[in-house]
Amino acid sequence: MECQIPADIGNLTNLEQLGIEYANLTGVIPRGIGNLYKLELLYLGQNKLRDPIPHELFNISTLRELSIPTNDFRGILPPTLGVTLPNLEILYLGANRFTGIILPTLSNASRLKSLDLSENNFFGEIPHSLGNCRYLRKLLLDENPLNSNLPVSIGNLSNSLDSINMFHCGIGGEVPRSLGNLSSMEILNLASNGLTGIIPSSISSLRQLQWISFEDNKIEGPIPSEFWSISSLRYLYLNSNNLTSSVPTSLWSLNDLLELDLSINFLNGSLSSQIGDMKTLIKLNLSVNQFSGDIPSTIGALQDLQELSLEHNNLQGSIPDSIKTMLALQYLDLSFNSLAGVIPNSLEVLLDLQYLNVSYNKLQGPVPRGGPFMNFTILSFLANETLCGAPWFQPCQTSQHRSNKKVLLLVLLPIGSAVLILGISLLLTKRASYHDLRRVTNGFSRSNLLGSGTFGSVYKGVSTNGIIWAIKVFDMQLEGLLKTFDTECEVLCRLRHRNLIKVISACSNPDFKALVLEFMPNGSLEKWLHLDHHVLSIMQRLDIMIDVARGLEYLHYGYSFPIIHCDLKPSNILLDEDMVAHVSDFAIAKLLGGGESHVQTKTLATIGYIAPEHGLEGLVSTRCDVYSFDITMIEAFTGKRPKDEMFTEELSIRPNENMACVSSILQLALSCTSDVPENRIIIKDALTTLEKIKTQFLQRNKG
Repeated sequence: MECQIPADIGNLTNLEQLGIEYANLTGVIPRGIGNLYKLELLYLGQNKLRDPIPHELFNISTLRELSIPTNDFRGILPPTLGVTLPNLEILYLGANRFTGIILPTLSNASRLKSLDLSENNFFGEIPHSLGNCRYLRKLLLDENPLNSNLPVSIGNLSNSLDSINMFHCGIGGEVPRSLGNLSSMEILNLASNGLTGIIPSSISSLRQLQWISFEDNKIEGPIPSEFWSISSLRYLYLNSNNLTSSVPTSLWSLNDLLELDLSINFLNGSLSSQIGDMKTLIKLNLSVNQFSGDIPSTIGALQDLQELSLEHNNLQGSIPDSIKTMLALQYLDLSFNSLAGVIPNSLEVLLDLQYLNVSYNKLQGPVPRGGPFMNFTILSFLANETLCGAPWFQPCQTSQHRSNKKVLLLVLLPIGSAVLILGISLLLTKRASYHDLRRVTNGFSRSNLLGSGTFGSVYKGVSTNGIIWAIKVFDMQLEGLLKTFDTECEVLCRLRHRNLIKVISACSNPDFKALVLEFMPNGSLEKWLHLDHHVLSIMQRLDIMIDVARGLEYLHYGYSFPIIHCDLKPSNILLDEDMVAHVSDFAIAKLLGGGESHVQTKTLATIGYIAPEHGLEGLVSTRCDVYSFDITMIEAFTGKRPKDEMFTEELSIRPNENMACVSSILQLALSCTSDVPENRIIIKDALTTLEKIKTQFLQRNKG
């Protein structure tokens, strides 16, 4: 229930503390609040209060704590704020829409201990005068478009300062050495900015530091060896930078570290055997670097480790058997290396392991069958040398098998086709790394954004030699993301058809997942149907729907088992430079196996295109795609969306076209939209009918 602050609250003149948080307050703060001349604490956070804030509020000189975060306040703060509130100790204004510069006059509130201006629209430099706030302990400026350099004067801030949060602020320039002066610092977060240069060795002076992040900047050079002296460090994030050289041996002596992320850099050399000394580690990410040599067997000493990411390196040798002792392990990615030998059967004891990827290595021999391996799919083992034994691979060879090798190859060729195709595609395309994708999309800039959907965003990527790709970046916050990504990978990697979108490569890291797809310069069918400046002839519409029908026919009948798209609609039909249609977006596709005619799902497709049995009972079959195909076909020939009153207005096609063609299309549609799935025709028959309609249309136009 919504409520407002009473207008007569100013009558409570002896009130010293007022706290109304998480109360769904709406409206404005009454001007009468200025009459509370004894007020010391005011907490109104997590409500729906809006402008204007009465200027009388900023004249209550007794105020020590002012907390109004997560409301809808906006505009510029009064320039005299620090002067009129000299006793202020806590100022929380985060998650509003304030703008303007960070006021230099805040320094007049010399008792200030905590300043939170995060998630607003403040811009400009951090005032040098904040150094006058000698009691300041927390400075939270994250997610403001400051777009300035980190000033040298930051080292003049209070010696009591224990937390700085300035991530995603557009801060550039080098990291000042003066940061080392902040000797009480415990949390330093400068992630997602544009910082350059090296990490200064003076950082080692922060002997109380527990959490530090320079993630996603442009920092270069080596990792300072001085980090070893910060024995209090628990969390270290240096990922997504341009760091080079090898990891200093001293870093592995941080025995109390809980999380270490050095991924997506240019680090090289071998992994030290001292890695096993970091026995408290819970997360270790060294992926997307240039590490070489063997994985040290001492890594098995990390018995509290839950996530281990070593993918996209140049690691060689075998998978250490000692990993079997890492019983807390939940996530293990060793893909895109040059690991050889067998997958140790001993890994079957890792009962908490939920994710495994050893794809794109040189592994051979039988795939373990017990423990967590019962839950892994082919996506965990793609593109290795001669893995065998799992349902997706050939049986492990005996002497009799070897003598019948040629016959066996012919029998198993359909089963292994997905792996074979992927192996060939590896020879033709470069493996995609986060670095690659960030570069070709200009840092995933908005100017390269092609569109967004339920499962993420699609960017245009342009390589140095002019090749254009579509980069589908998955939303990592989405529930069930891993399954969605795996589904689309599994489906697309199996398919090769002119009317299905082609996968070029993939990038899968713990914090980033993307598919590299062929680029469709003419966009989606939806764009052509519903934007005024696009015009499609009847022949073009016919050709597009025939293309779509051919793609669906391949999905339903062209593979060893049927694949159901589950979400066919105009926005998922993309057109290449020749206006050839390609069916895309297989994020909720379903694979039928073992003679199944349907499966049950909790994932719903788009309202308007979804078959009745899919929406009501969660049952999907190839007939669901037929239903969606029909709705899309009607939309293609009428220009009306599913929710429109289809036939009460004129059709959007040009009146001089042969209307007999449209009549035939609509008759075909009636045979596809029955509420009873069994009464719908199959896609093969729909395709045959469409091709006949096209032939008749061409004959009429000749006459």
